[in-house]
Amino acid sequence: MSDALDIALRLIAVFVAFLVFPLVIGQTEHKVMAHMQGRLGPMYAGGFHGWAQLVADGVKFAQKEDIVPAGADRRIFQLAPAVALLPYLLVLVAIPIGPHNAVGQNLDAGIFFVLAVMGVGVLGSLMAGWASANKFSLLGGLRTAAQLLAYELPMLLAAASVAMAAGTLSLPGIVEAFHWWWVPWQIVGGVVFFTAGLAELQRPPFDMPVADSEIIFGAYTEYTGLRFALFLLAEYAGIVVLCALTSVLFLGGWHGPFGADGLGWLWTLLKTAILAFGVIWLRVTYPRLREDQLQKLAWTVLIPLALAQIALTGVIKVVIS
Repeated sequence: MSDALDIALRLIAVFVAFLVFPLVIGQTEHKVMAHMQGRLGPMYAGGFHGWAQLVADGVKFAQKEDIVPAGADRRIFQLAPAVALLPYLLVLVAIPIGPHNAVGQNLDAGIFFVLAVMGVGVLGSLMAGWASANKFSLLGGLRTAAQLLAYELPMLLAAASVAMAAGTLSLPGIVEAFHWWWVPWQIVGGVVFFTAGLAELQRPPFDMPVADSEIIFGAYTEYTGLRFALFLLAEYAGIVVLCALTSVLFLGGWHGPFGADGLGWLWTLLKTAILAFGVIWLRVTYPRLREDQLQKLAWTVLIPLALAQIALTGVIKVVIS
């Protein structure tokens, strides 16, 4: 009975985090962009610092009519938002937040699990583009597929480098094996991993598949109301997962200058929050890449850097041993 209760409590904690953290990221993006761009609207909703903006957005989406195009593949069209969102809930189960088994489920091959499941989330965009019976949506889905193929490889190679350094595929094991002197020689892999993750989430400046000014929000053109909101929620959930994974793999997770045991979870959340702020900052700062620039960055820059990082990791491991 105690084991069942422990599992239930862990699953509830993961589910609550899944419901809360993406909404916090969404609210923060409203405020950060409002400050950086001088946008006064999001700062007034509800009074103090626009606290009710997120509530207003939720009410707006709930009130919109749920429309399914007449020529659409109805079942696939309706399932696509769930396919885009739910993989991030599964990934959160395997990400450790602190020491002493503070993780939903410690998997021996956790790094393989999280990367494989994150790749499934992109299928939601492909399903939406294919099922919408709209040429703009289909074009957005095809761009999503091309972007996934280009950026999945450097992301996997960068993660393989840190797994080699730690000598384990377990995410808690990688954090436990972490040393601060890893940061200088794993930083290239961290940048590659983070950049490739942004591209897989289709976040600016890698948002060609959802280019609102060119192909009318890509694969999601025909979506309205709560179904469209689920795609936006999947994006914010993906930001949480990407930033948490980057902090666990490349920044030491719960390790900090002090309080690694008692405050380890706080260090993990702090590193995740700083990286999430960086994601928002990139959206405000950089223009959208062209499709050829996007592909060139992946194949001629990120993949060679990831391969060089693996080679460096192998050399250092041999020297240390």
